[in-house]
Amino acid sequence: MSMSEIAEETVSTDVSETERLRGELAVLREENERLRAEYVRARQSQYRQSATTLVLVGVLVLAAGAVVASARTVLVALGGTGVFLGVLIYFLTPEQFISASVGEAVYASLARNESQAVTELGLTDERVYVPRGAGESGGVSDVRLFVPQHPEYEVPAEAALDDRFVVVDDPKGRGMALRPSAADLYADLEDAVSGEPSEEVGELARELSDALVEEFELVESAWAETVGESRVAVRVSGSAMGGVDRFDHPVASLLGVSVARAVEEATAAETVEDGDEFVVTCSWMVDETD
Repeated sequence: MSMSEIAEETVSTDVSETERLRGELAVLREENERLRAEYVRARQSQYRQSATTLVLVGVLVLAAGAVVASARTVLVALGGTGVFLGVLIYFLTPEQFISASVGEAVYASLARNESQAVTELGLTDERVYVPRGAGESGGVSDVRLFVPQHPEYEVPAEAALDDRFVVVDDPKGRGMALRPSAADLYADLEDAVSGEPSEEVGELARELSDALVEEFELVESAWAETVGESRVAVRVSGSAMGGVDRFDHPVASLLGVSVARAVEEATAAETVEDGDEFVVTCSWMVDETD
């Protein structure tokens, strides 16, 4: 066999192998799409089955109310509630689900970029959540994440935090200001709790612990570990978005933003890994004149 024939056979083999791999990749993509669609249908089916069950139970209770005159008022109220909730759940069934791995991947890229910027600028490891508008009639307007350059930092004026890079006359007030990752998540927290989030830190810590698990499903468990005059610590485990000790992680960010709003003071958030768990500690300065 000549060299040219060997070369042609090698090229032909490479081409056929490439085509085979492309075919396998196309099959895997189709299977991935099918599994995603099946997952969405399964989740929607769970919601709709629950809705159907509630409606059926509500109808049966209403029927019982028509028969049992002595308990008619109570049965009609219960049956009407069941039917209403069933209809509500059916029509509010989510049309799209985003897996935790997707959210974690998006956050990981953002955290990596911001951490790199902090390192290149020579900033500290401090993460300070600064409420703006505190003490005004409208209350706290928003919260900014301030990453200081100086270890013995001073929180700069609120207006200076509008800029990404905070450059003021006092070197202790220089650093970087960002919109926290949980800035919009706090609005969802306000909708999740009955009324407004508590301004009492101990109660707020319990509300946040419940919301992190039940409402946002960001962690598997969370509980307030320490509540003091100027600090609160929350221990979490089973994070759906990876290590909580990364830059402005949504769990630590939500705690920092919420506590800063409640105490209306700049709040430093520190996250420490403890085995399979993470402890997020929020601390703030106490006004001795109060």
